[in-house]
Amino acid sequence: MLVVLKSLINPKDIKLEFKNKINRLYGITQDPQTKNYMMMMVLSDKCKLCNHVCSSIHFQQNFESWTSGNDEIDNIIQDTQLLSHYNNIKGVLEWIPYDRFHNIKYTVKKTVYRANWIDGYIYDWDNENQNWRRNDENMSVGLVDLKSSKNIKLEITNKVNRIYGITQDPQTKNYMTVLGDKCEICNYICNAIHFQQNFDSWTSGNDDIDKFIQDTQLSAHKYTSNVLEWIFYDRFCNIKYIEKKKVYRANWIDGYIYEWDNENQNWKRNGENMSVDLVDLKSTNNPKNIKLELTNKVNRLYGITQDPQTKNYMMVLIGKCKECNYLCGAKYFQQNFKSWTSGNDDIDKFIQDTQLLAHYSTKEALEWIPYDRFHDIKYIEKIGVYRANWIDGYIYEWDNENQNWKRFNQNMLVDLKYLNDPKNATLEFVNKLKIDYIVYGVTQNPQTKDYMMVLNDKCKKCNRVCYAIHFQQNFESWTSGNDDIDKFIQDTQLIAHYSTQGALEWIPYDRFRDIKYIEEKKVYRANWIDGCIIDWNSRNQNWKRHDRNILVVLKSLNNPKNIKLESTNEVNRLYGITQDPKTKNYIMVLINKCKKCNYVCNAIHFQQNFESWTSGNDDIDKFIQDTQLSAHYSIKEALEWIPYDRFRDIKYIEEKKVYRANWIDGYIYEWDNENQNWKRNGENMSVDLVDLKSSNNPKNIELELTNKVL
Repeated sequence: MLVVLKSLINPKDIKLEFKNKINRLYGITQDPQTKNYMMMMVLSDKCKLCNHVCSSIHFQQNFESWTSGNDEIDNIIQDTQLLSHYNNIKGVLEWIPYDRFHNIKYTVKKTVYRANWIDGYIYDWDNENQNWRRNDENMSVGLVDLKSSKNIKLEITNKVNRIYGITQDPQTKNYMTVLGDKCEICNYICNAIHFQQNFDSWTSGNDDIDKFIQDTQLSAHKYTSNVLEWIFYDRFCNIKYIEKKKVYRANWIDGYIYEWDNENQNWKRNGENMSVDLVDLKSTNNPKNIKLELTNKVNRLYGITQDPQTKNYMMVLIGKCKECNYLCGAKYFQQNFKSWTSGNDDIDKFIQDTQLLAHYSTKEALEWIPYDRFHDIKYIEKIGVYRANWIDGYIYEWDNENQNWKRFNQNMLVDLKYLNDPKNATLEFVNKLKIDYIVYGVTQNPQTKDYMMVLNDKCKKCNRVCYAIHFQQNFESWTSGNDDIDKFIQDTQLIAHYSTQGALEWIPYDRFRDIKYIEEKKVYRANWIDGCIIDWNSRNQNWKRHDRNILVVLKSLNNPKNIKLESTNEVNRLYGITQDPKTKNYIMVLINKCKKCNYVCNAIHFQQNFESWTSGNDDIDKFIQDTQLSAHYSIKEALEWIPYDRFRDIKYIEEKKVYRANWIDGYIYEWDNENQNWKRNGENMSVDLVDLKSSNNPKNIELELTNKVL
């Protein structure tokens, strides 16, 4: 970031001197040679209309870097850019060098050139990279000759399509408008336009079929759900004839269109390698019959293809559920019935019945789970069931891309409970089980041949597997060695139904490092390696943690029997209990809470770092710290002490009587809980450094710095 260092003869004159500038003050530094303290700020031209640095200012600062070679065209482009005050750049034009287009082809039908625009259009300013953000890279555009050099403005205004800018053919020297096709119905580049631009790239070889497909595509302004496409036969694999249904079944390699991809300038697809039916289209010689035949299909129709050997046209479709009228969960389960069996007809039928009810949700559907999908199987004497880890986790949604079920909670902990009589496997039986458990499916012990229900404990209050259940399942894996402390911790965990915020934990002492005694406060301070629990990680079957390496306070617990009273009286947030292995003292693990916010806010993070820096001037230190201690909800006004070696390319600007430099780190904008440090933006950004003249008078320092925000 570029910075300016400027000496002020009279600090009172700064407001007058920079009246047409915007000041953002970031911090204070010191020149190690002159020993002068310097304010670090950004001075930018201010828009007179917006009173801030708007899009028009960013455009204006770039006027000298381009020209069309024609003053009128330059003026027209610049006028559109100077109107973009409130970051509304929809009507903005730009000068686009001709070499930013490729695949330039003449379209005889429309008497225009068609090309791909490598960069795409401007849509927003990127503060971090100090450049324009762009959309639709490699987008298709039209290049249309500007016929008159005298009435350019009128000609551009009369264009129906969206104009992105102007370019010039280097060979003919003709100026050309760069246009995007706008839909007459939508008034923007909708799905129908993207389909239309691709009409020349395919044909079925039958005009009636082509027209029918194109009509569906030209109606797809907002949604692609009813669109058909021409699908080349070599995009299917594993083609087999299904005698029972008198159709061919195949895997469609690409899957169906669902959305336009602006970045890659192509269609996004879903359901790659999905199973489809190929059904002969009988009415290829009569356009009316084609439309009627295709419209009357109860199945979901995706497109049309042609067998290259028989020359028969075929509809590409999927059977829809009669109840839902779309391809629901029940349909996916049904297609898979032949791929598994429990070895018992009653159990097979029972499982299938639950799956055939899964029209809108898979929550109640059971599945057959092979026994080898469980590991670490142990008998729990206390509750009389087996407990195991289920490798795959439960089904929750169909994955169109992989043509399989998406699963949740891989490696989850489940109970395996004997099913005494397979004939008892009924919906009524399962509904009784569901009072206390979540039921996932059925399995079979290969040694005993006994069938077993696969279950999970359900919280009676929440009616689901809540945080309290996850804590409870882990009670046997830890102890503090003191029953009162164990019970106190467990009680906080058992009420953690919807949030982990009040739950404490037992923290082994070796999970702390850099333990130091703070004499002033009579407590220890340390870094907690793991950080606090915030959520359950279903994928890893463990707790998600926040604030790794967080700074905590370790405070002795005077009497374990009074732990509830002691913890209640503690003003700081309590995360857990630990024990010093040498002294055997139990210790509360605390984090300083802000008295104003009642949580660990920005001000606390700044405060914990006060000892790591100094300007060498108490008044300056205090002023910086005061701004930081006010940064409860926003750090925009917080200043920082910036070592001089964090600037590079320092140059004196004679014209403005200031220094200019690049700030290597950029400014603070947010606390990073994971890395326990500040996130920064604007690396290498340009800033101004201005001499602080009042370093010997605390009142003047505050006045001088306060006056910087103009």
